[in-house]
Amino acid sequence: MRKMIPVALCLVVAAHPSNLEAQRGGAPDSATDITAADVQAVSDSPSGGIDRQIKIVDVGEANIAVGVLHRGELENDGGPANGLVHERVTEVYYITSGGGTLVTGGTVSKVRDYGPDSGVVTLLVGPSYLSTSVGGRSRDLSVGDIVVIPAGVFHAWSEIPDHVTYLSYRPDLDKVLPGGYVNPALGEQPPGK
Repeated sequence: MRKMIPVALCLVVAAHPSNLEAQRGGAPDSATDITAADVQAVSDSPSGGIDRQIKIVDVGEANIAVGVLHRGELENDGGPANGLVHERVTEVYYITSGGGTLVTGGTVSKVRDYGPDSGVVTLLVGPSYLSTSVGGRSRDLSVGDIVVIPAGVFHAWSEIPDHVTYLSYRPDLDKVLPGGYVNPALGEQPPGK
């Protein structure tokens, strides 16, 4: 049952009316697979940091990016949450291991934009900025939980007892991310390369 939930999320995004129209009008006519072995290979890759994009799929009028993230222990210091706001890309988190406390929303103070050439902007989530927030909504997440973070919403982990690993599905309606990207750890070449 739990494995069906991520698939259902992808189907909802793919079935959005704009995506169906694009599929009829010349969008790719084949599916893109991301296997458990692909996720593991990208997770085990010696480079890439906390957030590792697996693939970015051009589905016609939009892109869909899928990444895997892993964060270690984080102690709550009682201060404002330190996190991010992605201006144009929504994220859907699916917790696969561990868990923690995620904070969203609140009163945000903009701290620092990521530069336009930053990998965060060009490969992961498009235009974004680091910020702090007070008064947001906190919730504990664990294996199997899903949270949808719309573009423009502050989000941060405020506490992680041991670790949290999660898949991030990123509908990119503005195509700010490079469609056709394949993580080098997979040894594949994107179509047309």
